[in-house]
Amino acid sequence: MRVRLSDIAHARSGDKGDTANVGVIALRPEWYAVLEQHVTRERVARHFDGIIEGGVERYELPNLKALNFLLYGALDGGGTLSLKTDAQGKVFSTALLRMELDVPDAEARAANLPAAT
Repeated sequence: MRVRLSDIAHARSGDKGDTANVGVIALRPEWYAVLEQHVTRERVARHFDGIIEGGVERYELPNLKALNFLLYGALDGGGTLSLKTDAQGKVFSTALLRMELDVPDAEARAANLPAAT
């Protein structure tokens, strides 16, 4: 089943120098397992291919039902140096929520996930 990340999570982002920080939080506690399984460091790196210059780190926050990603080399030097329109990385959360996940049907049904339309 194809699932839009925006249908099962919300996100916040910001900056720390040249690194964008993106938190992804499950809209329902039972959907955290899907995030944990399918929103991987590798998947996020592919999603931002050509946009960020460095690597991606992922941190799990199960008590908050959230994942946190650090996107290195995302801000062209950071807020005080960059000429980018979004030098503080506020748009990265919206960009990540546009990701679609391929979740096995049985797993999607068990978690009662909404299908992408």
